[in-house]
Amino acid sequence: MLNFKLDFIEDKVEFFEATDLKVLEKKIEGKIEENKAILLGVHSVSHQMYVSEKGQTFYTAVVHFKRKK
Repeated sequence: MLNFKLDFIEDKVEFFEATDLKVLEKKIEGKIEENKAILLGVHSVSHQMYVSEKGQTFYTAVVHFKRKK
């Protein structure tokens, strides 16, 4: 007799960055779709925008995924 034990990921934090806000949104949307397959949903999102000394704009985000119950 085979016994299977499934361990689910409870929490996952992912970091994203881009020089364009639309690109950042696409990256996050893609990862949301991937994580749905392993039963993770978005718990919270934190984001920032900063400008380098050379004037380049960067957008960053941290997305906390949690297991859907």
